[in-house]
Amino acid sequence: MCFIECTEKNSRSVSQELSETILTMVANCSNVMNKARQPPPGVMPKGRPPSASSLDAISPVQIDPLAGMTSLSIGGSAAPHTQSMQGFPPNLGSAFSTPQSPAKAFPPLSTPNQTTAFSGIGGLSSQLPGGLGTGSLTGIGTGALGLPAVNNDPFVQRKLGTSGLNQPTFQQSKMKPSDLSQVWPEANQHFSKEIDDEANSYFQRIYNHPPHPTMSVDEVLEMLQRFKDSTIKREREVFNCMLRNLFEEYRFFPQYPDKELHITACLFGGIIEKGLVTYMALGLALRYVLEALRKPFGSKMYYFGIAALDRFKNRLKDYPQYCQHLASISHFMQFPHHLQEYIEYGQQSRDPPVKMQGSITTPGSIALAQAQAQAQVPAKAPLAGQVSTMVTTSTTTTVAKTVTVTRPTGVSFKKDVPPSINTTNIDTLLVATDQTERIVEPPENIQEKIAFIFNNLSQSNMTQKVEELKETVKEEFMPWVSQYLVMKRVSIEPNFHSLYSNFLDTLKNPEFNKMVLNETYRNIKVLLTSDKAAANFSDRSLLKNLGHWLGMITLAKNKPILHTDLDVKSLLLEAYVKGQQELLYVVPFVAKVLESSIRSVVFRPPNPWTMAIMNVLAELHQEHDLKLNLKFEIEVLCKNLALDINELKPGNLLKDKDRLKNLDEQLSAPKKDVKQPEELPPITTTTTSTTPATNTTCTATVPPQPQYSYHDINVYSLAGLAPHITLNPTIPLFQAHPQLKQCVRQAIERAVQELVHPVVDRSIKIAMTTCEQIVRKDFALDSEESRMRIAAHHMMRNLTAGMAMITCREPLLMSISTNLKNSFASALRTASPQQREMMDQAAAQLAQDNCELACCFIQKTAVEKAGPEMDKRLATEFELRKHARQEGRRYCDPVVLTYQAERMPEQIRLKVGGVDPKQLAVYEEFARNVPGFLPTNDLSQPTGFLAQPMKQAWATDDVAQIYDKCITELEQHLHAIPPTLAMNPQAQALRSLLEVVVLSRNSRDAIAALGLLQKAVEGLLDATSGADADLLLRYRECHLLVLKALQDGRAYGSPWCNKQITRCLIECRDEYKYNVEAVELLIRNHLVNMQQYDLHLAQSMENGLNYMAVAFAMQLVKILLVDERSVAHVTEADLFHTIETLMRINAHSRGNAPEGLPQLMEVVRSNYEAMIDRAHGGPNFMMHSGISQASEYDDPPGLREKAEYLLREWVNLYHSAAAGRDSTKAFSAFVGQVELLERKMHQQGILKTDDLITRFFRLCTEMCVEISYRAQAEQQHNPAANPTMIRAKCYHNLDAFVRLIALLVKHSGEATNTVTKINLLNKVLGIVVGVLLQDHDVRQSEFQQLPYHRIFIMLLLELNAPEHVLETINFQTLTAFCNTFHILRPTKAPGFVYAWLELISHRIFIARMLAHTPQQKGWPMYAQLLIDLFKYLAPFLRNVELTKPMQILYKGTLRVLLVLLHDFPEFLCDYHYGFCDVIPPNCIQLRNLILSAFPRNMRLPDPFTPNLKVDMLSEINIAPRILTNFTGVMPPQFKKDLDSYLKTRSPVTFLSDLRSNLQVSNEPGNRYNLQLINALVLYVGTQAIAHIHNKGSTPSMSTITHSAHMDIFQNLAVDLDTEGRYLFLNAIANQLRYPNSHTHYFSCTMLYLFAEANTEAIQEQITRVLLERLIVNRPHPWGLLITFIELIKNPAFKFWNHEFVHCAPEIEKLFQSVAQCCMGQKQAQQVMEGTGAS
Repeated sequence: MCFIECTEKNSRSVSQELSETILTMVANCSNVMNKARQPPPGVMPKGRPPSASSLDAISPVQIDPLAGMTSLSIGGSAAPHTQSMQGFPPNLGSAFSTPQSPAKAFPPLSTPNQTTAFSGIGGLSSQLPGGLGTGSLTGIGTGALGLPAVNNDPFVQRKLGTSGLNQPTFQQSKMKPSDLSQVWPEANQHFSKEIDDEANSYFQRIYNHPPHPTMSVDEVLEMLQRFKDSTIKREREVFNCMLRNLFEEYRFFPQYPDKELHITACLFGGIIEKGLVTYMALGLALRYVLEALRKPFGSKMYYFGIAALDRFKNRLKDYPQYCQHLASISHFMQFPHHLQEYIEYGQQSRDPPVKMQGSITTPGSIALAQAQAQAQVPAKAPLAGQVSTMVTTSTTTTVAKTVTVTRPTGVSFKKDVPPSINTTNIDTLLVATDQTERIVEPPENIQEKIAFIFNNLSQSNMTQKVEELKETVKEEFMPWVSQYLVMKRVSIEPNFHSLYSNFLDTLKNPEFNKMVLNETYRNIKVLLTSDKAAANFSDRSLLKNLGHWLGMITLAKNKPILHTDLDVKSLLLEAYVKGQQELLYVVPFVAKVLESSIRSVVFRPPNPWTMAIMNVLAELHQEHDLKLNLKFEIEVLCKNLALDINELKPGNLLKDKDRLKNLDEQLSAPKKDVKQPEELPPITTTTTSTTPATNTTCTATVPPQPQYSYHDINVYSLAGLAPHITLNPTIPLFQAHPQLKQCVRQAIERAVQELVHPVVDRSIKIAMTTCEQIVRKDFALDSEESRMRIAAHHMMRNLTAGMAMITCREPLLMSISTNLKNSFASALRTASPQQREMMDQAAAQLAQDNCELACCFIQKTAVEKAGPEMDKRLATEFELRKHARQEGRRYCDPVVLTYQAERMPEQIRLKVGGVDPKQLAVYEEFARNVPGFLPTNDLSQPTGFLAQPMKQAWATDDVAQIYDKCITELEQHLHAIPPTLAMNPQAQALRSLLEVVVLSRNSRDAIAALGLLQKAVEGLLDATSGADADLLLRYRECHLLVLKALQDGRAYGSPWCNKQITRCLIECRDEYKYNVEAVELLIRNHLVNMQQYDLHLAQSMENGLNYMAVAFAMQLVKILLVDERSVAHVTEADLFHTIETLMRINAHSRGNAPEGLPQLMEVVRSNYEAMIDRAHGGPNFMMHSGISQASEYDDPPGLREKAEYLLREWVNLYHSAAAGRDSTKAFSAFVGQVELLERKMHQQGILKTDDLITRFFRLCTEMCVEISYRAQAEQQHNPAANPTMIRAKCYHNLDAFVRLIALLVKHSGEATNTVTKINLLNKVLGIVVGVLLQDHDVRQSEFQQLPYHRIFIMLLLELNAPEHVLETINFQTLTAFCNTFHILRPTKAPGFVYAWLELISHRIFIARMLAHTPQQKGWPMYAQLLIDLFKYLAPFLRNVELTKPMQILYKGTLRVLLVLLHDFPEFLCDYHYGFCDVIPPNCIQLRNLILSAFPRNMRLPDPFTPNLKVDMLSEINIAPRILTNFTGVMPPQFKKDLDSYLKTRSPVTFLSDLRSNLQVSNEPGNRYNLQLINALVLYVGTQAIAHIHNKGSTPSMSTITHSAHMDIFQNLAVDLDTEGRYLFLNAIANQLRYPNSHTHYFSCTMLYLFAEANTEAIQEQITRVLLERLIVNRPHPWGLLITFIELIKNPAFKFWNHEFVHCAPEIEKLFQSVAQCCMGQKQAQQVMEGTGAS
């Protein structure tokens, strides 16, 4: 031994070849000297015979030299051995133990043609950390990948030995780990006994040896991965120890039993798959697998290699050279088919195009499956051909029991596994087939041909393949083909079922069809009787596929499914009785079977057999607890069979106890002695009924099925027991002595009385502490005490009932029995032995029958007592929350908040505010399933003690008060309904609603509230306008009343309610969903989450495919955004995605857009396009996202405090003397702090950077606004306070915040990157807008404009400063502000209107928008803002409702217009049409201000000049610029007919239909479409001017006549009623402005209509329109003056002869006065007397 060590130490000083020989010899010697060793724990019995040859112990490399592996390397090209390698470490082990990348030690070498060892496998580089380049491990020598090598490290003695191992259980060989030390530097270390024991215990678990709990291979791999990367040294040591042991065990693998060897192979392959080893250890692992695969086909190690390779097949693409070595193995073609595919493609570094799944059937996998089956069915006799031997190995520490199973013979490896893209695993079927009688298998080559036929089968080559099959397969092999077809094709290839069915039809072999059918039934039965305890998705998929196939080859071909083969109804009943897991198998299977009946002439509905099963499914569908996916399966089946599930007739088969008695079990293996079903409780798990042994002890271990509902038992006195006591009349004792029946009640009551108090006290004591702690923890951040109370009661009730049940059941059984025996004995004093026996029997049966009742009584007593006790315990918590609410703040436990933020991961962290719905669902489940009672499916029932208000301070809590108020109001509404309408469906619906409110009030839990909310929403959506109008109004009011009550902050709060209402709107049926009035009503009342609803609406339109949704969306957009009917709080941001989708549909429909969509989009576009860039990610998108994010409150704990700290810091920096010019120094300091916070938040995983910025700005805005509110509240409390000081206090923070925004905008992104700056500005403005709108909605009349006005105005000034960086983005900045002001327009935020008007009229803003912005790009945006102002004023002005506030606003508007008229008259000229379109007709002075504008470069001729020739003026033929798209409001068909009429005077009906086209209602004052009249007048006028110019003339009294254009005007003057004519004449008068072609034409038109009028009424109305515009204060439009002067001066019009001029003295004086003003006194006198000039 010393000689060997000496030789080894000197091996470095000799040549490479000699060195390798020495190292090989040392390894061999050390192996030969190893003594006999024990296997790993539990693998072999103790007395394993020693190996026949000492060579067995030598490394497998020596047994089978690897000639082909000389080219293996882990990096690429290798260097010749003789080449001196710079930097090669003196010790190979140390080179790999250093953490640095080995690439530094081994420089890449590029020698092209190498034949030395390890010049191949380049693909392993992907496994090596640090990205080893080529040549990383070149020149390592033959020991590198498993060839024997010894430890070259002279300092590391071979000290491993056996000292660190648990000798009795895992005696390691005395070998020195020389070959592993090179690979694993860590393996050299000495492991303590504890580490070794722990490592061994994991192996015990893998091999399923008691007393250790079992672990699957996947669990072990996951654990090893965790240990490998662990920061805990002990776990890393366990990892190294386990892997070392596993690698050292490799040479003993051939001696392992099959099952253990298969598990080890999976573990070994998994280690490679998961990348748990790298560098040389990976090479060694791959080498071992290659070694095993080279062993003879069918040998033990070959199967080891196959199982391991199958495990890491997905990694083969990383090792192309390794795949070449695998492919060169002589028996490669006998590998499983799918592995061949992986290896062949792996050579090209690719995965197979179709990832084939094959099941690896090795002797080990079969042994494993059988062992598992035996473990699941312990009482089953061993199968034929299997020897079950229990070998007990006694050791000093554990008793390991090993099952040795002889391998079934004749298991060949099948390579015809079909390709399957899914991951369905047919192991269950394979194992079952292996256990059945073997059928005759065809030779391998025939099997391959059959697989080839089915692989290439298609509809086109069907006949050819059928012929091939007939030629290839003899009759004796047909059973095998049927088995192959069903098991390996049909079961996993549902997409090819019709193909295989056609194949059977083409084959025309009835005998084969019969075989296939029998094989199908056999496999179905295998799956039905398989173990269903685990969530075996694979088996469920197989069963579903076979169901589809069965239906296709039977029902679809009009062949029945015989009762003897499969009883479908009984199968459903059995699954229902056994539980949910069975239903998950059976329901989809049955649905798939029945699916094919639609293709059958015989079995399609209404076939009685099919309908009977459908009725059972319908009955199942009604079950409350049925899983949703099963309900969905049934609904889909009904849809496929064209059946309405509501029209099916569910019976009560599932509750039929008689049928249960005669049920033949199809869902579990056959049994010899089954008890009568009525004696068994309904089965809840699959294992309870699998063996007779379990059945016999069933009553003792499984609680009986609950018999009573919680509400059935009255616990207010013991008398509540009497009605439920069960007395079986067949009891012999009562037949002989009927008088003894009266003893029963007393005995049961006594038993209950004895136990009730101790049990109740103990149950409450234990449950109370648990419940209190958990509820306090869960609701620590929830401010609603009612929610906390309800949850506490639900949980308390559940725990108390459970505790009471397990405590009192056994004592009750004994107590009732003892009491009965004593009562019977005292009644029958001299009883015979036979009577005594009858008494004992009766007592036992009565105790059994009534124990459940007595138990329920005690449980409910405990529960009823627990509720008030719980309230006492939590009273302080409730008080804290109420107190916080009274102070106007939200309750939150700061200690818990800090703990949650710092310690809890995001997924389970509590959030400030309401408890997460998922957590609440747990409490709701507590309420639904109270132990010992039937599940409470009918949640409308009052739940126990919550049904009565409490008798403490909580007797009328807030929720109850809200409900009570709601009930009172509903009752008042119901009383007000007239008796004649009492039976109206809507009146009945209201009564039903009231009942649900009462029930919800009693239970006061979230589930009942949710049911009530859903009923209210659906009721609203279901309301039709056809009912009585008053009743409909009342009906809607009542439903809103309920929803508003639930929305109250003291009940469930706005966020929860709005979310649930929106969910109802989204999920309800289509016939309800699109009720636009109801949805608008909900939106108007702030009951809908607009962001969520907007997204849903956009998606539901399906890009225009869902016509109903498109029409609905159009109506909604029109109502909310165009008509603006009282829904002030909805902005285009709320319907952003809907408008986007509608615009896309409009753009892509190419003329086939839904009717009215182009016009609607035109209006929307004309309103918003100037401000809205629709691109996602564009500035406007950023603004809208900012608005929506401003309403989010789910901030991470602690963020608000951090934001507040940062804001305070910034304010201090801003106001400090060292802030620097423009606060730049302060900003630099602050940015450093923010970055620090950002990094900290990011490390904590709280937020992404963008999200952090958004939340920071929102919180800062909220805090600045809050400070302002507090300051202004201070002024109200102290009127003596100086208002200037108060404002200064507000501005202190606001100005600092604005400066921060401005600096961030200026400095965000690079100096030249304007996009980032603008996006940030839009985001911040959006956030401020969002906060404002929310504040406006919440505070309403308490809303304060000051903070928001200050933010906007200061930001506007900051961002318009004369700086280069700001000048480059000035237009985008102004666009952002216009966008902001438009979103905040007065109709949307009326409380902000004064500040808004001040903002849009600020001199900087007006100057920038109208003067400084080049090319007048700011004009359309500013025009839109003025239109927003006029739209808001319109209703007040129209109705002359000028209250004091409105008068102030109106005066302000006039002032703005005067400024514009003076400084920017061209702006008013260009947009006059758009402004006049929205100004009410009675606002004469407002309109005159606009119409009086004329370009500054024009000099107006004096209208009072005598004999002024208007048509001679140079400007009179120039058309004015009109920048409003006035034709957009014309419906397409109307415009088409209009154009046609103007050109050809057809259609002839155009004039007669004109009035009806303009009229929209019969309501006085709103009869006509004003916008359409205005557009029509201007359009016809412009067309007339063009027509006259085309003829070479100019407009005059003579040229405008006798044209289609004038026909229209004359028709309107005559045909319209007074209201319509007034609007029409006003539209003409709106064009009488400064000298231009429009003024001239419309002046002539007005005079022509006067002259040609057929009634004086028309002339009087023309005079009125002109006169009312002249009698107001100046200015007066020039065109108006010349028209009126011409009218009164020209005798041709005979103006002064008309009766209306002289109808009253005051009117006459008025005309005289106007005439004198217009013409001077003398000329006016002459004209009135008829002597004036023409």
